[in-house]
Amino acid sequence: MTIWKSALAGALILSAGTAGAQTFFVGEAGPNRGARGESLNFFAEQVEELSDGEMTLDIQWGGALFKAGAALSGIADGVADMGTIIAVYFPKEMSPYRIADMPLENADAWVGMKATDEIMRTHDGIKEAMAAQNLVYLGTFTTSAVHIGCQGTEIRSVEDIDGLKVRGVGAYGDTFGDFGANLVSMSIYDAYQALDSGLLDCSQTYSYATAALKQEEVIDSYTLLDWGQTGALGIFMNKQAFDRLDADRQDILMEAGASMSDELGRLITADNAAAVETMREAGVEIIELPDAERAKLIEGGAKYVDEWVEQVGGMGLDGQEMLATYKDLLAKYAAERDENGYPWDNGDS
Repeated sequence: MTIWKSALAGALILSAGTAGAQTFFVGEAGPNRGARGESLNFFAEQVEELSDGEMTLDIQWGGALFKAGAALSGIADGVADMGTIIAVYFPKEMSPYRIADMPLENADAWVGMKATDEIMRTHDGIKEAMAAQNLVYLGTFTTSAVHIGCQGTEIRSVEDIDGLKVRGVGAYGDTFGDFGANLVSMSIYDAYQALDSGLLDCSQTYSYATAALKQEEVIDSYTLLDWGQTGALGIFMNKQAFDRLDADRQDILMEAGASMSDELGRLITADNAAAVETMREAGVEIIELPDAERAKLIEGGAKYVDEWVEQVGGMGLDGQEMLATYKDLLAKYAAERDENGYPWDNGDS
């Protein structure tokens, strides 16, 4: 850690003391718009409301404190008290969280977030792994279903991926590579310029994010894959700052974080539908990948689930047990949705 970071970390950790009014600095690489931006604002509102105004969040948007690829060290070192970490940018350090990134044929945003939130809060091995990174988990987001937007080409089958320059991340990106894509490593926030300049042909993306980042301006086709989702992105807090809080204030942060799943589920469902219409209105061709082609992606991605099991096993965690637990939680919340509907459909959110 640099001298500057050490001094700043100390100042921020002191700001997260145990008494009086407190302001917490939050690092967020994304924009203050779209479903995730609204959900993060909702989290901030919940913290303030539950604390009767004693706890407030100062959110620094658009990577003002750190870019997405520096979020883990930025939070762990205290450059921010808390912020968003996207696990695919830290595949080794955040591998336990990446269970939510596995292509498990779960494309329901709410179901995925509820399952992820529960395992992150209750699994002792995961909590210990996060603590080893000087992090405390507060709440989760999701990208919702993984899709792909392209400029100057279309993906109608997996064979169309061959030879394309693709921004792909995680198991999904690796599978694109297995089908012949030339993978380009970059943040989703940099994809607009890369698509516009021709550095990329296609970018792995998600409907609400495409609209939030205005990428309908630089793509002319959008293929709906309905393959799975990237769910390992969420709010984490510097553990030293968290540990300095009294139990009531820790509980407030945890309760506010838990509420994000229902709120983002409501927002992202509506925003995804609106984003597809925005793309259509902008002249983007919307393509639905045939079931037979989707099956090829699912089959191709299965080996990366096995690799994840081995990876967390190398950290001393039981990957098979974690995977079984997570699948049980997915089934639990899918059954709850089927029986009771979504919370926002019943006036619960």
